[in-house]
Amino acid sequence: MSTRSRSVQCSKELETVCMIALCLTVWPRAAAGYRPFDGTDAAVAAKGEVEIELQPAGRLRDESGTSLIAPATVINYGLAADWEAVLEGVGQTPLSPPGSTSMTAGAALLKHVLVPGSLQDKAGPSVASEFGVLLPDSNGASGLGVSLAGIVSQRWDWGTIHLNLETALTRDHHADVFVGAILEGPSDWTVRPVAEVFYENELSKTATVSGLVGVIYRVSETLNFDVGFRHASTNGHPVNEVRAGLTFSFPLSNIAGRVSH
Repeated sequence: MSTRSRSVQCSKELETVCMIALCLTVWPRAAAGYRPFDGTDAAVAAKGEVEIELQPAGRLRDESGTSLIAPATVINYGLAADWEAVLEGVGQTPLSPPGSTSMTAGAALLKHVLVPGSLQDKAGPSVASEFGVLLPDSNGASGLGVSLAGIVSQRWDWGTIHLNLETALTRDHHADVFVGAILEGPSDWTVRPVAEVFYENELSKTATVSGLVGVIYRVSETLNFDVGFRHASTNGHPVNEVRAGLTFSFPLSNIAGRVSH
C-alpha cells in the first residue's frame, strides 16, 4: 500500500505486522474487511488500525488448467480519518499442468470516504473512492497500471448493498471497466449469506461475467471467517473458483508496544 511509500519507518512496522499477524487472534477492534469479494465497500480502517484479509489457499480452474491460489493477501492501514492505504497481491501456482509460482494482481492503493453514511453510523449511503497503482506480475510479463474506482454502500436492517464502478489501465496497458454489486444479509447475524455479481471488460482482450455466493462467519468482534464459490464466463470459457479465508484487525500501536518489550 501507499502507506509504506510514505515513510521508511512505517514500512518497517508494516513488515513486522505481516510476519506477526498470522499468530494473532484477539484484538480490541472489530474486523470489517471485504473477503471473499472482488469488489469492496465504502468504509476504511480507523486511524492507526491495521486490517488484514488473508486467504491461505484457494482453487481456481479456467481454460488454462487448475491453479492453487496461495496466499491472497490484502493489508489495509488507516492513515487518517476517512483515509486508508491498501497493499494487495496474490500468489498463483499452476497445478495442472504444473508450473512455477508467480505473484499476481498486486496493487498499491488509497481509499477515501467522500461521504460518510450508513457504514459510518450516519444517515444515507456511504460514498468512497479508491485509486492507485497496479503492480507488475513477478513473471515480468506485465508492467505498471493505474485504477480509479467509485463505491456506494447502503446498509438497512435486512442487509447491505455495495455498488462498485472501476476504470483502469491494466498492467498490459489495455483499458478496463469493472461494474459490480455485493449483497449481504443482516450485519448483526453471526453467519450471514453473501453474494456478488460483476461484469468486467478489458477492451479488445477479455469480457467476464461472474457470480459468487458464500457466507461470512463472525467469530468475534475481531475475527471473521469466509467461504465463497465463484462461477464465471470469460470470453465464453468457464471459470470456477473456491475461496476461503479470514479477516482480522488491530491497532498498530499494539504491535509497536509488544516489539518494544
